Amino acid sequence: MEINVGEIIRLKKPHPCGKENADKWKVLRAGADFRLECVGCGHQVMMKRSLVEKQIVK
Repeated sequence: MEINVGEIIRLKKPHPCGKENADKWKVLRAGADFRLECVGCGHQVMMKRSLVEKQIVK
């Protein structure tokens, strides 16, 4: 799966911030793991590649 830095991806589970775009994440770093930023509140998280690939909504 090709995911590049700067893309906005949508995951199955929204961020618990509850904001309008809480299920959308901006990719800040891609590699063996991803650094994602919540579009709703700006919170950043690190996730393993395998977990992100399973959670992406097509």
